Amino acid sequence: MFILSLQSGSNGNCIYVEGGGARLLIDAGISGLTARARLAEHGRDIAKVDAVLVSHDHADHARSIGVFHRKFGLPLHATAGTFATATRRFPLGRMDTVHPFLAGQVLHIRKLTIETIPTPHDASDGVAFVLDDGRRRVGILTDLGHVFGELSSVVASLDGVILESNYDPNMLKDGSYPPFLKRRIRGPGGHLSNEEAAALLSGSAGKRLKWVCLAHLSEHNNTPDLAVHTHRKILGPKLPLKVASRYQATEVLRPGGG
Repeated sequence: MFILSLQSGSNGNCIYVEGGGARLLIDAGISGLTARARLAEHGRDIAKVDAVLVSHDHADHARSIGVFHRKFGLPLHATAGTFATATRRFPLGRMDTVHPFLAGQVLHIRKLTIETIPTPHDASDGVAFVLDDGRRRVGILTDLGHVFGELSSVVASLDGVILESNYDPNMLKDGSYPPFLKRRIRGPGGHLSNEEAAALLSGSAGKRLKWVCLAHLSEHNNTPDLAVHTHRKILGPKLPLKVASRYQATEVLRPGGG
């Protein structure tokens, strides 16, 4: 598998996955021009992508669905709830190829299997994804709401994971966000803190897990150094940690080296 986080954070999310003969984009929260340019830097052509899968209806994941579809001809896969809410919220324009799926359904695109996992995040019908090419399994686990029961077994099965580590509790508590927004972020439909993400890994990561990419870091309530420091404090030094940037693509992520 060949994986790139093209951008991660409240300013826009998009992940490229290549495996099992398929080329996918997970989420469409950045501009088409940005996605095309960042893929081209790695020798990939966005017009050759097979589909875009959208995890949920929030703007930083779904606002460019229409552009990706019309400009690049990418079919859309989304739950009916996600697509209906995104249609109301954003000027998507004409959408000719939409493949609805049920949260929890297993999808197949070429030889890549995509497991969809319902999440308690405060969206209409959100999901996380596990991608399996028959050899390696990678989780894209962001916007989770809270650590729910199924997550432990999912993490235990993975070779690599892109995992949200959104905020530091002290930075959030002492920061300038209004009280309602602080409650939303740390509530059951919000995001995982650095400590919650690290505790999930500490209790669930199996021997096959080769790397973690910390994602969806808050611009105002976290820093990359603090996220890594918190994870190291809980996990120790062995598990390789990377951080997905709000401003550029990551290095190529290859679970298990292939």
